[in-house]
Amino acid sequence: MADTGTPDFLKDALKFGINLGLERITRLLELMDDPQDSFKSVHIAGTNGKGSVTAFTSTILSLSGLKVGVFTSPYIERFSERIRIIDGKEGLERLMEDEAYGEIDASDLARISAVVEKYAAQMADEGFEPPTEFELITAICFAYFAEKKIDVAVLEVGLGGRLDSTNAVRSPLCTAITAIGLDHCDRLGDTISKITYEKAGIIKPGVPVVLLDPEITLLSSKDEVLSVVDSVAKENSSEVIIAGSKELPSSCCFMDNGDMSFEYKEVVYKTHLAGRHQAGNAAVAIEICKVIGIDEDTIRTGIGLATWKCRAETILTSPSVILDGGHNPQGARSLSDLMHERFGSSPIRLVMGVMADKDVKGIIEAYKEGGMNICEAFLVLPDNPRAMEPALLSKIINNVYNYKVKTHEVLSPEQGADEALALSKQDGMPLLITGSLYLLGSVRKHLRGQSDARLPKSCNDDTTDR
Repeated sequence: MADTGTPDFLKDALKFGINLGLERITRLLELMDDPQDSFKSVHIAGTNGKGSVTAFTSTILSLSGLKVGVFTSPYIERFSERIRIIDGKEGLERLMEDEAYGEIDASDLARISAVVEKYAAQMADEGFEPPTEFELITAICFAYFAEKKIDVAVLEVGLGGRLDSTNAVRSPLCTAITAIGLDHCDRLGDTISKITYEKAGIIKPGVPVVLLDPEITLLSSKDEVLSVVDSVAKENSSEVIIAGSKELPSSCCFMDNGDMSFEYKEVVYKTHLAGRHQAGNAAVAIEICKVIGIDEDTIRTGIGLATWKCRAETILTSPSVILDGGHNPQGARSLSDLMHERFGSSPIRLVMGVMADKDVKGIIEAYKEGGMNICEAFLVLPDNPRAMEPALLSKIINNVYNYKVKTHEVLSPEQGADEALALSKQDGMPLLITGSLYLLGSVRKHLRGQSDARLPKSCNDDTTDR
């Protein structure tokens, strides 16, 4: 796999897989003097939309003048994207110019990693199971944020919530739960109620929780979600704030450049994050920031400035080239709805690569049910041992679309993107590049070299003029 700056001892921890539980992270952080207690935080869980809400919220908070730590997963191009500090308005301006601004630098990452590795070894001597990769990364993040004396951290849950290592934070300013759907059922439960209970595990005593109105989404029953969240909130004496309403998606207006506007509580917002589902994600961030006490003008401006890689990201406009990392049926349906909003029933050219352990058939069925008219597909192999072979992906697409899609099996993601883009430049057909984030990371970096690409330059990118 390509080098992304991941420390070796974290790569080694991959063999321990996903092992939910708070015992290991609690002990690891105790040995480090509990750095997570030295800063305030906002904690965000959910099946889909966590990253977008994190982007909206961190942008607004930094615009208000706060020094904001941002913890997200997974990364797209570089490991360091997962841990970032945006230092107030000036920091936000720098981020607009250089999308690598504020990411943890290599020397800090190496130094703090060595400290965490030492304490992980001490835990082994004490008889603890080895910390997982995500637990180690969480510890590095908390130590870094404490060292840099941030004002507030915006933390995206890794998996679930109740037993996720980010749940080591004890007294957040606010918690939030985005859209809930059936994903990771082997670990979180096979019903919406069970999964909601795991997400609601981030609710803390006396701390407000913002919940995306389930009626906005196609993912779950409102009564089922509300019943679980209300029950957990009541046990914690926590207020539940419903963000959005079933009328919110109908207020969305789409622009030719890929941006969108929407109306929420009689205020019109504009955003670069397009798709009716993003209006709901923005509403969650709006309510979070109201809880914290941010003024309306700053909230509205911050919604308009927020960006988030590879979430229906338009990187070229002539022809339209869109990157999206939706890798479950729910995300695929939101993407399909957006493509239909922008292009109607016009034919779409596709570049796609996925992980074999995902619900690939469900994803393709969501495309078809949403009216996505795929006429040609370049199927590629992402740089990951879990990647699905292009020939199998081709078979699934053709089975769902009744063999009406012209498919090409191309191993290299970059080659597939180049060949598809060359054709779209000739005939003007919209090009959608989607599937695994492992695919999106390599292709996005490759496409940065296009002279008309709408991508901020990055000082960490070898293709950038220095």
